[in-house]
Amino acid sequence: MLGKELIYNNNLNTAEKIYIRIFGVPINGLRIRARRILPLISNDYKNILDAGCGPGVFSFAIAKKFPNSMITGYDINRALIKIDKDIAGKLALKNCSFEIKDICLINDKEKFDLILSIDNLEHIEDDENAMKKFYEALKKGGDLILHVPGLYRRWKLFGWSQNFYVAGHFRPGYTKEQIEQLAQKVGFKIGQIYYTYGWLETITNNISYWITKAEMENKYLYAFIFPFLNFISYFGQWSRPKKGAGVLTIMSK
Repeated sequence: MLGKELIYNNNLNTAEKIYIRIFGVPINGLRIRARRILPLISNDYKNILDAGCGPGVFSFAIAKKFPNSMITGYDINRALIKIDKDIAGKLALKNCSFEIKDICLINDKEKFDLILSIDNLEHIEDDENAMKKFYEALKKGGDLILHVPGLYRRWKLFGWSQNFYVAGHFRPGYTKEQIEQLAQKVGFKIGQIYYTYGWLETITNNISYWITKAEMENKYLYAFIFPFLNFISYFGQWSRPKKGAGVLTIMSK
């Protein structure tokens, strides 16, 4: 189960750890993104940056799957990085490390074969500078896998409106065209770009948002309904919507 490493987070109580051991990390949106992004990663990437790693779910999954690759997680949240380091130590993951770093201030030069930026760019006011930092940190021929919220989201069953506001976001999302322009302005070559969050994924994600308000509200109700939402959204991972609540781009230097 994705994210089961979080059972080693000492801030969780026993019931939460048991739940995660059974169901994995209970964040429907994260699970939706992971199903689309993790299969894109191979053992060809030897030095990987998880930019804005948060609780380290992607970092741990990649480190365990590819023991010969080195995964580094950057995040500005000191508390999360401390927990991530502690979990990596308990799991004896020698190929996984974490550092407190602001993406907009990193000065790595041609260091990584792959950079993951998963739903982080909308949190950064100067997103062009962040993309420049990614470009500089990649080796020549290296890849950036970027996922961001789409500018528009399907609400109710069929109607569309602007994506919902989440605290800490500088913008509700992006269109494919906006990401293409931003990537090309920095110098990236786009390999693939497409919308994510098809109908099934979006409906389940909307329900998650209505319950939690993206602020972990109503935890007990969400814990009850999450397994059903996760099961339903699983069948949406192969959809390629013409318009969706997420944009996934694979680009190279």
